[in-house]
Amino acid sequence: MPTEPEDNELLLFARGTASLHRRPLRAFAEKLQQEVAEGRPFACLLTRDAQLERLNREFLHQDYATDVLSFPSGGRTGFLGEIAISIDRAQEQSEEQGHAIDDEIKILMLHGVLHLLGMDHETDRGRMARSENRWRKQFELPAGLIERTRP
Repeated sequence: MPTEPEDNELLLFARGTASLHRRPLRAFAEKLQQEVAEGRPFACLLTRDAQLERLNREFLHQDYATDVLSFPSGGRTGFLGEIAISIDRAQEQSEEQGHAIDDEIKILMLHGVLHLLGMDHETDRGRMARSENRWRKQFELPAGLIERTRP
């Protein structure tokens, strides 16, 4: 992933993402920064499966595309870290769930920011799930990732 964006751009759109509604997604990223991340900036790359697969293989040694990856900066203050989202996975998941791709991208962004804040739904005994659920309801978003994977 690139280092902190020089132009303070929260949302970066890769090639092949022209069909996305950029203005509302940027506004949502700013809302996440202010409300969830308490003003701490982060960068979010919206890209295709091939890029997520490459990042997943390079950094997590997993050889497949995934919907969202989070790369915390590790610092206590300042820049929070980076998120990468596959619009291919977002499109597929939005169709499966019956909502707009913009909503799915917002769900993935929220999930990624919570990971940047140090939450881990696999080990935190429901803390991240509760937080994701609370923020999702506040932002009027459909069911979140954690909620969908629970029996």
